Parts: sequence; C-alpha cells; structure tokens
Amino acid sequence: MQALRSTVARAAPIAVKRASALSTVSRSPVLLAPASHAGNSVKAPVGSGFAENVTGRVQTGYSVKDSDVWQNRSHEWRVTRRYQGQVKAVILDWAGTVLDSGVYSPAVVFIEIFEKFGVPITMQEAREPMGRHKREHIRLITQMPAVRQRWQAKHGREPTDDDVEKMFEAFVPAQLKVLPQYTDLIPGTLATVNELQKTRGLKIGSTTGFTTPMVDVLKVAAAKQGYKPDVYVAADEVPQARPFPFMVWLNAIRLNVSPIAAILKVDDTADGVLEGITAGCWSVGLARSGNYMGMTVKELDDLERNDPALYARMLKRSYDILSAAGAHYVIDDINGLPRVVDDVNRRLANGEAP
Repeated sequence: MQALRSTVARAAPIAVKRASALSTVSRSPVLLAPASHAGNSVKAPVGSGFAENVTGRVQTGYSVKDSDVWQNRSHEWRVTRRYQGQVKAVILDWAGTVLDSGVYSPAVVFIEIFEKFGVPITMQEAREPMGRHKREHIRLITQMPAVRQRWQAKHGREPTDDDVEKMFEAFVPAQLKVLPQYTDLIPGTLATVNELQKTRGLKIGSTTGFTTPMVDVLKVAAAKQGYKPDVYVAADEVPQARPFPFMVWLNAIRLNVSPIAAILKVDDTADGVLEGITAGCWSVGLARSGNYMGMTVKELDDLERNDPALYARMLKRSYDILSAAGAHYVIDDINGLPRVVDDVNRRLANGEAP
C-alpha cells in the first residue's frame, strides 16, 4: 500500500469509478488509481477504508467521462489550518534597504562595464533591472531595444550570451573594488534592526542580487557599523534568484522559522517585492531610500528642500512601482518597519494571510 500511495502521488490527475461497495468507505483519504493502472482493478487491503476493487479511467482534459470522481462524503466540512501567531522574522535586502541609499554601487559599475565594451548606457538603463542576480541584470540590459541598437552599431551584431558572460566576468572584480565605498548604513537602520532583533526578539535574514564574494565585503563593512543579521543568503546560492522565491525559502530554513506567513520580506525593488510575494510571505517596499529615487541621503534631503514638487512626483512614482509589484505595504524607508510589523501582527491575529 505504501508503494501504491507513492505512485499515486506522482500520477497525472485521473478519475476513479465509484465503487459498488460504498459501505466500505470510511474516513480514510481518497485513493486514486495511477494512470499506469487505468482500466485495471486495484486491490486494497480489507479494512483499509478503500473500496476493494476500484477501476480507474483516465480523465480527459478537465471533464470526466463515464465516471465520477470518488470523494469522501463522511464529512460536510473540511478543516483548514490558519496561522494566528505573530511575525517571527524579517528578511532585509542590502543596497537601498539597509545601506547605500540610492543603490549606487552596482549602478556605477554597470555603466563602467558597458562603456568598456564600447556601448554606453544611461543611469536609468543601468538601474531598470535592479534586484536581479548581476549576471541576469546584465543580460536584461542587453535586451533593451535602445541598447541592442547601440551594440549593433558598434559590433555589427546583436549581443549574445557569450557577451553577457564576458561582461559579468569583468563586472565581478570591478564591483568588489568599489563596493567598500558604498557601505554606509541608511540612517535609522541600526536603531530599527535593534528594536526588531533585540527588543522584540525577531530573527533577521537577508537576500540580495549580489554574489557571495560581494556579500562577504558587505558583511564586514556592516558589522563594523553594528549591523549583523542572523542569516546571509547570496544570489549565487540558489537555483534562481529574484524574482523567484528560493532565497527567501533558504532564509526560512537557515533561520528555522515557519510558517512562511510569519515572515516579512523587505526590499526597494519590484523584483525584490515579487520575491516575497512568490515565496508566500508579507512583502514590504521601501520607496524613498532605494533604486527608484536613486539618490544619496544628502541628495534626497536637498531635493525635498529645494524642489518639493519634483521630490513629491519622484516619490509617488517609486510608491506606484512597488505597489504595482504587489507589495502588501510601501513605506519611505526602514524606519517605518516596526509599525508595519505591528499591523501585520494585527492582521494575523484576525486570521488574515499574505
């Protein structure tokens, strides 16, 4: 029976003809005959709760022909489990979230690398795919129509995967060289993380588009300023990085935190927000400190003071991008996180899920 159950779990959806001896059906799970047994009798042990002779018929599309789906009718209601506890962990991005306001460190290097290959790109083009694994980021830049046209004009052909790999190989040492220059914590990061981590007892994880050697640089620089998350996960540690959920899941494993509804994922990019959404946790976007404003703390303060109308338009655009990505919450920067945690705790207690 155990072998049969395993085979059933791997089989394609099928219909099972209702057994004639319905009196044998008890509160046991429904057993579906695998496709390999279609048309044959499946013998179940006496007293197992399954009909003793079940003839399987393969389901055609979404309709069932000459058969009914056998269902357990012992109960009218199905019981479901819903988490009603509190937030247990917060997973934070790096650049634009806890340090490097404006996400300058990767942007300036992307511009440098494309210039090195004879195809200049703008700061906006360099920033557009921000949040992805850096190799994928380069590939997405090469797919931009304007960039492809410039590449064609320079090289007489369109960029290839080989070109992407060569640029990534040049990107890594260039990024490692400049990264230490862009490691200042965003104001309020340390106080906020201390409140969440030390006062409230929450675990702190991290995800990023950076690779492990780059994260190693950030770890040292951040630790010197007092920021030490409980877990570090880099983009090259998972099968696919953002917007796929694997880095969040790996954080959950290393933090030993479940369920996923007890986790907040915090990021300043649309792909970072999607990472949290696809992982199944609460997703929070940071609009002011990150990629879509693209400014240092001083530049932000100067713009807000000198041209408040432009500042408001840019900030609204950043909020709109993150909201459109599906964020459950969008706030200015990391300083607003404690209030978000409070509200998520309220929603969890009321039976809500991400």
